[in-house]
Amino acid sequence: MRAPPTRTLLVALALAGLIGGSALAETLTVLTHNAFAVSKDVIQAFTDQTGIQVTFVQAGDAGAEVNRAILTKDHPIADVLYGVDNSLLVRARDAGIFEPYVSPLLSTVQPAYRFDPDHLVTPIDAGYVDLNADKAALAKAGVPVPIDLSVLTEPAYKNLLVVENPATSSTGLAFMLTTIARFGQNHPGDWLDYWAKLRDNGVQVTSGWDEAYNTAFSRYGGDRPIVASYTTSPPAEVIFSKTELTDSPTANVLCPKCAWLQIEAAGILKGTRHRKAAEAFIDFMLSKRFQEDMPLNMFVYPVITGATVPAAFTTYGPVPTAEQTATLSPEAIAAGEKRWIEQWTAVVQQGRDPAAVR
Repeated sequence: MRAPPTRTLLVALALAGLIGGSALAETLTVLTHNAFAVSKDVIQAFTDQTGIQVTFVQAGDAGAEVNRAILTKDHPIADVLYGVDNSLLVRARDAGIFEPYVSPLLSTVQPAYRFDPDHLVTPIDAGYVDLNADKAALAKAGVPVPIDLSVLTEPAYKNLLVVENPATSSTGLAFMLTTIARFGQNHPGDWLDYWAKLRDNGVQVTSGWDEAYNTAFSRYGGDRPIVASYTTSPPAEVIFSKTELTDSPTANVLCPKCAWLQIEAAGILKGTRHRKAAEAFIDFMLSKRFQEDMPLNMFVYPVITGATVPAAFTTYGPVPTAEQTATLSPEAIAAGEKRWIEQWTAVVQQGRDPAAVR
C-alpha cells in the first residue's frame, strides 16, 4: 500500500531481469502503483519455482494506475494489475479491464477482505487511511493533535492540512469517502459544506500520497503537519528512524468515522497473452511467504489467515475499531463515486458553492 516514508523504492528497476531455470522462460508484466515493494528474494523464489520472469511497471498512485490501465485497455501494457482497491473497483469494473479469476487460495483470505463477488480481482493486502499528525510540529505551533475531523475547519488549523486528489489518488479517494460517511449528504453541514470549509481554511491538495507525505508533510521538509496517510505510517516512522525511538513522532487521528478500510487487490488484465502465468503470480501473492514479506515493505496488513505482522504495527498503529471506521456500501460507492468526485472538484479546486453543485 505505502512505501516507507524515509526511502525511495525503485522496485521496478530492482526486480527487472529476474529469471529462473525452468523451461517456461515466460515474462509476466505487472502494473503497480509507485508504493509497491517486495523483497528481491521473494520474487526470485517465484521465478525459481515457475521459470516466469517478472517485470514491474510503476504508474503513479493507484488512482492514476487504474486510469492508465483503462486508457490502454485496447492495447494492454501489462498482464496483471496490482493496487486496485475497494474504492477503485467500480471504476475498473465499469471500464471492463479485468478477466475473472478464482484463485484456489482464495479460501485462505479472511472473509472480511473478500470484497468482489464477481472475482474480477483477488484481495492481497489491507490498510486503513486516516490522518497522521506531526506531534512536534503541532506542539511548536501551539495547536493540539486533532481529536475529530470537524476541528480541521477551525482557524487554529488554517494551512496545516494536506490531502490527496480523489480523482488521481486512492488515498485521496478513501479520505473523501470517509468524509461522506462521516458528514453525510444532507445539507446544510454535509460533506460538501465540510470540504468548502477546508478549502477556505487553506487545505493543500496533491496528486498522490508520495507528494503529500514525502514533500508537503512537515516531517519531510514541508509546512503541513497533518496529512492524509495510513495508520501504519507511525510504525514506519519508528522502524525506519535513524535513531532508536521509544514512541512515534507522528500520531494517528482516530475518532468516530475517521478511518477508511482500504483493501488492495490484483486482477488479470483483459487481453493478456500470459493467462496461466498471471494466475500463478496471483496465487503466489496469496502465499504465506509473500504475505509476510509485505508488512515491512509496504506497511500493509496481510489478508490471509495465519500470517504474522511486526510487533510495531500493534504498538504504534493499532487497527481502528468498528466505531472509528467509516463505511459506505459498495452499491452506494458504485452509484455515487463519479458524481462525488465531480462535486469535490467543483468545490475544492474550482471554488464553487456547494449549493450550486448538489
